[in-house]
Amino acid sequence: MADLGYTCLLMALLCAVWGVLSSWLGHQMRHSELVRSGENAALAVAALLGLSSLSLIAAFLADDFSLLYVAQNSNATQPAVYKVAALWGGQAGSLLLWVFILSVYAAIVVTQNRRRHRDLMPGVTGTLLAVSSFFLFMLQFVSNPFEPLPRAAAEGTGLNPLLQNPFMAIHPPSLYLGYVGVSVPFAFAMAALLAGRLDNEWITTTRRWSLFAWFFLGIGILLGGYWAYVELGWGGYWAWDPVENASLMPWLTMTAFVHSVMIQEKKGMLKVWNLLLIIMTFCLSIFGTFITRSGVISSVHSFTKSSLGPWFAAFWVIVVLASVLLLVVRLPKLRTENTIESLLSRESAFLFNNILFIAIAFTVFWGTVYPILSEAIQGVKVSVGPPWFNQWIVPLGLSLIFVTGVGPLIAWRRASGQNLMRNFRGPIVFGLLTGLVCFALGVRHLRALTSFVLCAFVLATIAQELWRGTRARMKSAALGFLEGLTSLILRNKRRYGGYLVHVGMVMIFVGITGSSAFQQEVTTHIKKGESFSIGPYDLLFADTASSHDAHKDVLSATLEVSRNGRHVDTLRPEKFYYRDSDQPTTEVDIHGLFSWPPNLGDDLYTILVDNDPHGGGYTFKAYLNPLIAWIWLGGFVVIIGTHVAVLPEWSRVPLSRQRPAMEAPGVVS
Repeated sequence: MADLGYTCLLMALLCAVWGVLSSWLGHQMRHSELVRSGENAALAVAALLGLSSLSLIAAFLADDFSLLYVAQNSNATQPAVYKVAALWGGQAGSLLLWVFILSVYAAIVVTQNRRRHRDLMPGVTGTLLAVSSFFLFMLQFVSNPFEPLPRAAAEGTGLNPLLQNPFMAIHPPSLYLGYVGVSVPFAFAMAALLAGRLDNEWITTTRRWSLFAWFFLGIGILLGGYWAYVELGWGGYWAWDPVENASLMPWLTMTAFVHSVMIQEKKGMLKVWNLLLIIMTFCLSIFGTFITRSGVISSVHSFTKSSLGPWFAAFWVIVVLASVLLLVVRLPKLRTENTIESLLSRESAFLFNNILFIAIAFTVFWGTVYPILSEAIQGVKVSVGPPWFNQWIVPLGLSLIFVTGVGPLIAWRRASGQNLMRNFRGPIVFGLLTGLVCFALGVRHLRALTSFVLCAFVLATIAQELWRGTRARMKSAALGFLEGLTSLILRNKRRYGGYLVHVGMVMIFVGITGSSAFQQEVTTHIKKGESFSIGPYDLLFADTASSHDAHKDVLSATLEVSRNGRHVDTLRPEKFYYRDSDQPTTEVDIHGLFSWPPNLGDDLYTILVDNDPHGGGYTFKAYLNPLIAWIWLGGFVVIIGTHVAVLPEWSRVPLSRQRPAMEAPGVVS
């Protein structure tokens, strides 16, 4: 199986290189058969990498410790799910997953466009296969997952204990689906520049691809945050770790892109800006892959220092220079069709939205690379921690919430005073009333109070838009409220799906605000029968238990939880002791969203820190995280909203009882 996997990698590299050459030659010579050959090469690469990936998985499942990669990331007692997940648990396997997903995307694009966008497809295929060629070169000559050991190991080292969590099976693939998905709109953008087709074709063709990549990047970030929350035993979910930042930066620029392209589609503006955004997003996805695998940064997520770093740095520089040069060459053809007429307009709101996203992305980028630059130039290691990031990101984030509320309500081209008064009076009043209620309830944290006011303002703007649109549908088509609301959403799924995404993001902001501003922490050393308190909760240390399986030993503590004298839950925080590692892991237990009944107000987060076998005492740590459940609920709402936004538009809405009249002006854009 190892020989088969390695041979498939070599053949995939040859096919990818041929695909790049034939696509380029076919475009230059106007030779359709060469172009088709390049597309067939993309299909062959996907099939070959599928076989190679299956070969490596088979080696893991068969405990083939004659392969260095298998011996480093698995052992005989490791559960099967983690043997499969070990494919992306190390450096070489994660690169294989990266290029395999890219090859599948390329095959889908080729299949979808057999008879469409024929002038763009040589550039699209060539770009995707050029990126694939780089990764395949690395797998072939720098980091080979099928490298044999001189002598087969009797037993493997095993996957890192921190990675032996169910989220290992879903978080990295989700993140990779987003990281790699950025390549498709980037490839279409490069093809449009190469072919001189700089209208909206590449934008409309890749709209769902862009949302797909943005969606999975966001879901991957949320899954990673929840994984860190339940696995690392520190009471948090985001630490501004360099690798966390590496996933956030392309998500921020892609978010700016999916907003900005609407201005190009509607007004013919921001053409250069949109190309810059997608170039920036792809380069940041490559940059994230680089800092994770080069060893230039210190992170719990990153791999050890390796020879991959210089190759990735060179590839990144080539991509940046080539794409920017191509954009500069085509600048004369990228003239805008309209200009922004007023700062008080929806066009300006979209632009301010973009500027804030880029400002946040740049701040995260600078905070991530500054320690690297400092060490390289001055030879001094410095650290940029959460306080620095929060100092700059929080004001920018609050400004972004405000613009999110303003954008949907302000008029296109130029807003009049009457328009501003009519649209913003209700949301502003609701936001201020929310602030007064929070203040009366004891909220004195200025940034938290500001965040709650702005979140209420945004929710009110969305509710107002939904009500106005629904009322117009009810009048024009003689519908009831629910039918009118459903009809409104189905007639413009992109807009109202986007509103639902905004609701989810507001919920996430509320959760971040509450959990970061009002978190409480208690550490105690007690014996069985004793108790401790945090906030409104009393926790009684009732008992301990031990268990074991072929892979690990488990120590579990039982905590009986009461709130205001009433028993509400039984929590069992644990310690796992893996036999193939001297690194125990902390398994927390939480009374919160996933308890029964669910607790939406706060999370009671408990950790078994240590035990004294001689004295009989145990050390516990507990956190109280207010409103943190709204982060995960907000993620669920974002999922629903994204699915609504990407549904195909229907020409007719079957819910109407009569032929629908035209929408009221300004209700549905």
